[in-house]
Amino acid sequence: MGVRHGIVISGILMLIISCTATDNKEITIVADGQKITTASVNTSAPACPIDMLHVAGNFCTNAEQVCTSLDKSVHNANGYVKCDQYATTKCLTPETNRPHMNFCIDKYEYPNIEGGTPAVMVSWNEMRSNCAAQGKRLCRDVEWTFACEGEEAMPYPYGYDRESLTCNIDHRQKPNFDASKDEMTPETVSYLDQRVKSGSMASCVSPFGVHDMTGNVDEWTINSSGRPYNSSLKGGHWVIGARNRCRPATIIHNETFQYYEIGGRCCEDAK
Repeated sequence: MGVRHGIVISGILMLIISCTATDNKEITIVADGQKITTASVNTSAPACPIDMLHVAGNFCTNAEQVCTSLDKSVHNANGYVKCDQYATTKCLTPETNRPHMNFCIDKYEYPNIEGGTPAVMVSWNEMRSNCAAQGKRLCRDVEWTFACEGEEAMPYPYGYDRESLTCNIDHRQKPNFDASKDEMTPETVSYLDQRVKSGSMASCVSPFGVHDMTGNVDEWTINSSGRPYNSSLKGGHWVIGARNRCRPATIIHNETFQYYEIGGRCCEDAK
């Protein structure tokens, strides 16, 4: 049953608000006993479009993440990159200095379709254009990080222990491929492909409900530092030895770079 409230304004106008079981409110203006107009107002307009998720909270800009179990069987140009277990994160940023985040992010990797195949061979410039065509924008690297790790600043979107079967990670590279000289022809891209459908790994979800943030495809973001390029890559891909954590980024590739495992997702400001 609705609840009605009457307010007398200047002794003449009366505003009658009828609140229904939904979040819509019916507003009626009455003057000298006569109804002038009635309008329905939605007081709970969603912060984000239906295909995006709302991310809000305070971001730890300086997080101490200590690896307690390092897998030394995996080593590459970035060193030992595979940590099987982390200690609980310590945020070194005072609570009063943690910036508040409030934005929307695609639930799935571009083209943001549950059960669809994420796009690859997409440059930073192309990904920015793809987002703009939808009225969205590229995510900033810090936004992406927060959407992945949550306010607890977890190393992985699902917690502190690396789980090779939770997200699409840790696959061996296909044989007879030389990254230093093999061209990215359609045939090569198809041969190397180990993507999975968006959302198909049900437990690969961040605290905010965002899917496939680590693994599957590497995702373009805006490099907040602007150095050496405006572009940065977050999340890693499916091949073993990728970063596959929330915090790290690869910043050595420029805005026109394309590769067989690179895609992205979009963000926008919350309403």
